[in-house]
Amino acid sequence: MKGRVLLVDDERSLCEALQDGLGKRGFEVIWRTRGEDGLEALRGEEVEVVVTDLRMHGMDGLELCQRVVEIRPDIPVIVITAFGTVEHAIGAIRAGAYDFITKPIETDVLVVALERAIQHHRLQGEVKSLRRAIEDARHFGNLIGGSTAMQATYDLLGRIADSPATVLITGESGTGKEVAARALHERGPRKSRPFVAINCSAVPETLLESELFGHARGAFTDARASRAGLLLQATGGTLLLDEIGDMPMALQPKLLRALQERTLRPVGGDEELPFDVRIIATTNRDLRTLVEEGRFREDLYFRINVIHVELPPLRARGGDVLLLAQHFIDVHATRAGKHVTGLTPPAAEKLIAYSWPGNVRELQNCIERAIALTQQDRIGVEDLPETVRAYKRSHVLIATDDPSELVPLSEVERRYVLRVLEAVGGNKTSAAHILGVTRKTLYRKLEEYGAGDAPKDA
Repeated sequence: MKGRVLLVDDERSLCEALQDGLGKRGFEVIWRTRGEDGLEALRGEEVEVVVTDLRMHGMDGLELCQRVVEIRPDIPVIVITAFGTVEHAIGAIRAGAYDFITKPIETDVLVVALERAIQHHRLQGEVKSLRRAIEDARHFGNLIGGSTAMQATYDLLGRIADSPATVLITGESGTGKEVAARALHERGPRKSRPFVAINCSAVPETLLESELFGHARGAFTDARASRAGLLLQATGGTLLLDEIGDMPMALQPKLLRALQERTLRPVGGDEELPFDVRIIATTNRDLRTLVEEGRFREDLYFRINVIHVELPPLRARGGDVLLLAQHFIDVHATRAGKHVTGLTPPAAEKLIAYSWPGNVRELQNCIERAIALTQQDRIGVEDLPETVRAYKRSHVLIATDDPSELVPLSEVERRYVLRVLEAVGGNKTSAAHILGVTRKTLYRKLEEYGAGDAPKDA
C-alpha cells in the first residue's frame, strides 16, 4: 500500500470513482461527503494525507484545511476545486494546504501529488523520531549518542566526574575529546571555577613554558611585568592539556615535577608557588608508542594516565551517525536560515556506509556544507562531498577460482595488517593487540611493507 488517504467531497459519485481509481494505484481511500464528518473521521482513523474539495455544503474545504492543520499539523492537505484562480490557490495555501489541484481531476496528477504529500508526511515522522531519539539518547554534557560504545563512555565519565584524579582522554582526531573534558569539568565539584585549555601543539616551544608556568618580570626580553601562567589562572578549576603528545621533551620534566609537587616556579622566578587544579590531558597519538620511541617520558605518561578514557571512533558507533547528522542539520539549518528538515534515505545510507576518518568533526563539516548547497528541504546524495558519495569499503576477499589471480599468503597478510591498522586509525598499539602480535613485531612488518608511520590504505 502506497498510503492511506482521507477524501472529503460532497459528490458521492466522485468519491466512489476516486476510491476505485486510487485503489488500483495502491492507495487505501476512505471518504466522507461532509467536512464535519471528515474531521470526525480524522480523529478516529490513521491517515497520511487529506484530500478535500474546496466548495462543499456546511464546512467548506478551506475551513476543513485550517482545522486539520490545527489538530494534526503533521498531515498534509490537498485542496481540489473547479475554480482554479490565483485567489483560490492563495487562499488554500494560507489555510495551510500542502498542494492545490483543479478539476477535472487527472488521476496521474493526483497520484503524483499524493505520493509527494505522503513522502512529506513520512519524512516529518522520521525527523520527529530522530529528534526524539536525540532527546532520549543518553547525554554527557554536549556528547550525543545512544550506541553501546558511548553508553560505556558515559558510565565511566559519570563515575570519575567527582574525582580529583588526573584523566587522560584518548581517541582519534575529531572524536570529541575536548567536549568530554569540558563535560567532566561541568559535572564535577569544580564547575563554578575556571576551565582553562591550552593546545600543546599550537604554542611555540619557546612560549609554552611561560604560558603554563608564567614568568617573572625581566625573565626575558619584553617581560616588563610578571604574569601568572595557566596553572595558576586555573586554580580551583580544571586545566586541559590538549594534544599533550606534542609537548616538547625539554618541558616534560618540569611539568612532571609540578604535577607531583603541586607547586611551580615561574620562568625567571625564585619562589615556588602552590596551585590547585584538576589536570585533564588529551591526545590522538599513541603515547605508549611515543614512550618506546623515546619521544615521551615514561614517568610523565604514568603520571597523567591515572584514569584513562578512550573515546570510540564514529565508525564504531553505529546509528549515532544519523543522530548526530540530524542534530547538526537542526543547528546549521537554523544558522543559515534555511528550511532543511532531514536526509533523503539514499543520503542516510551513504552517511552510514562511510568510514568517517575525521569522525564527528568531519560529519559536522559534511552537514554544514550540505546545508549550504542544498536547494531542497532534505539533504540528498548530490549535496554530500565526493569522498562520501564515492566511498567503498575495502575488503580482503578471495573472489576468483583462477589460480593465476590468487596471491601469496604473505600478500594476504600484508593487506590484512594494513586493513586492521586503517580500521583503528593508525593506532599501532590497538592494531598489535587485534593482530595478536607485539608492537615490535608490527613495526618490523610495517618496515618490510614500506608502509611508513601510519598507513591509511591497504
